[in-house]
Amino acid sequence: MHPKALLDACADLVRLVLQFEHPADAVVSRYFREHRALGPRERATLAETAFAVLRKKLLFEQLARSGSGAKERKLAILGFFGPRDFLAAALNDTEKQWLATCDAIPADALMAPHRHNLPEWMAQALQAQLGDDFWALANHLQQPGTLDLRVNTFQAKRSEIQKELAQAGIASEPTPYSPWGLRLQGKPALQKTDAFTRGAIEVQDEGSQLLALLVDAHRGEMVVDFCAGAGGKTLALGAAMRSTGRLYAFDVSGHRLDALKPRMARSGLSNVHPAAIAHERDDRVKRLAGKIDRVLVDAPCSGLGTLRRNPDLKWRQKPQAVQELTEKQQAILQSASRMVKSGGRLVYATCSMLPEENELIAQAFSAANPDFVPLNVAQELERLKVPDAASLCSPALSVDESTDEQSGGTFLRLWPHRHATDGFFAAAWVKK
Repeated sequence: MHPKALLDACADLVRLVLQFEHPADAVVSRYFREHRALGPRERATLAETAFAVLRKKLLFEQLARSGSGAKERKLAILGFFGPRDFLAAALNDTEKQWLATCDAIPADALMAPHRHNLPEWMAQALQAQLGDDFWALANHLQQPGTLDLRVNTFQAKRSEIQKELAQAGIASEPTPYSPWGLRLQGKPALQKTDAFTRGAIEVQDEGSQLLALLVDAHRGEMVVDFCAGAGGKTLALGAAMRSTGRLYAFDVSGHRLDALKPRMARSGLSNVHPAAIAHERDDRVKRLAGKIDRVLVDAPCSGLGTLRRNPDLKWRQKPQAVQELTEKQQAILQSASRMVKSGGRLVYATCSMLPEENELIAQAFSAANPDFVPLNVAQELERLKVPDAASLCSPALSVDESTDEQSGGTFLRLWPHRHATDGFFAAAWVKK
């Protein structure tokens, strides 16, 4: 595609994603379906340009106040994903001069919002937790996320898959914490590999893998993934169980569970039982009261830990919505806990970085349920042979330091800038 035509297409896509009527990845996918003549490189340029604009929206909008032409075009120029000489071929002399002026502005001359590119309420909440470390996080949230794979250990060993991918020209390295993970460079065409088509690999962030590992599901057990979604953690649990026992994948969205079925077929697992439920008090849930060995509650949340991959969330999410989510999270966790049998394990997890959705939910549950004994997550991960487990479990800043749960390692806390994962939280209990 000619540079001018590609830049025009980028501006068009930027306009669509900034309407925030649908998630950005859905808008991009629909755009590609409507423009099937686009090649792989053109699609990559379009998608990465749109996501760059979302990641640095406040800065780019400030810079776009100067210059001339349509706002969406100026935003697309600032976020353009591709060689500068290619971009230059699409610009007139005025635009080239304006872009050079923008590029020359030093970072330390920018105002704080144009540096962190977060809504003010979100920036304040994160800075309250991290202090000066907030700026390292803000910088990481403006970068694309890593591409991590989980090896289906029911089919193959990680070392074998790493060699197989290398023979296909895909370089990878073992993830530093998860025993199941491989981290790739770039975005290779994984769906064309034999390892993908036979279900030996799944795309899954290392942090998500650690949540499944913490459940510590064993052969022959009864396990519930209570908010299974498309089933990434479900499949990890099934592999850990070696396709034995019974693994329920519950979700209120049958559409999301439909996405699990082809992945389940590829995986070779036969112990997974997807089931759509109406709500957390569904009769299917009640029938399992006191019968389940392991329950994972990967609760609906703000998703702010995934801003590297879903930067539109920071502009679509609102404080009022977070408050509504916390009420739902409390109700879901309480209902799910009733399925856990004596001696069984309950794990609560989110991909949020906000204490309201994390530590405060776990602390309230512990206070209301003395028959559930909090586990020290750092000790559990050490037992599961996760390297440097204590570094993954920094104590929260917003809970009462007199509580047991403030003691080092009680909660899993993963941060993009510290652990190169998405932002995740987990708490775990054993029922007396």
